[in-house]
Amino acid sequence: MLLALFVFGWTTAQEKEPTTPEETEIYEPVPPKVTPGENGAPPSDAIVLFDGTSLDNWISSVDSTAAKWILNDDGSMTVKDRTGDIQTKQNFGSVQLHIEWKSPAEVQRDGQNRGNSGVFLNNLYEVQVLDNNNNDTYVNGQVGSIYKQHVPLAMASVPSGEWNTYDIIYHAPEFEKGQKVKSGTLTVIHNGVLIQDHVEIKGTTPYIGWPKNPPHGKGPLRLQDHGDNSRVSYRNIWVRELD
Repeated sequence: MLLALFVFGWTTAQEKEPTTPEETEIYEPVPPKVTPGENGAPPSDAIVLFDGTSLDNWISSVDSTAAKWILNDDGSMTVKDRTGDIQTKQNFGSVQLHIEWKSPAEVQRDGQNRGNSGVFLNNLYEVQVLDNNNNDTYVNGQVGSIYKQHVPLAMASVPSGEWNTYDIIYHAPEFEKGQKVKSGTLTVIHNGVLIQDHVEIKGTTPYIGWPKNPPHGKGPLRLQDHGDNSRVSYRNIWVRELD
């Protein structure tokens, strides 16, 4: 019987165990150096998508014109009701995404019509944004859900009107000859709390119907206008490309 061992990225079969430390030491390739950001700033290799100064990195998802959302004096932007979603001009595949968002302090309505927006990876896969404070809804559509697919492990929101943080690790699905051969995955950390742990993306995240798996490459990051005056705001958005 063959004994296969996977050690440090290589495979051995019926090999003698190393007897010196040098035999299991690797020196190349050397990982690139990344300087961490200080006081909430992005790391040195991040692509800054929104720093509060302009909407130049974003366009309307409706007609590809300039983004029409509201640029605020505090370095945030707010959904301008019924102007449509906005998306990045740049396309991305697998990424580490940092994004901060808040629902309005003034509570209006309930259920899915309170502080509703969404973060779409690759323009297709939604991480739900919602004010769930004292506001129950279907759990696969609550804050931090992978919409209609994965219930979050916890509800980690801060009080309404305060800033939430999502740190998202997205690995894009893989396709060959028009068919999905490997599912994508999502990990979500909400205000420092792990709420989605490397979950499998089953496909698109529609409001009605089953997930679909259209073949695709890289795509934009998209933010949702829910069309109900939800008044969600965003700030400090950056990504690190993982592919």
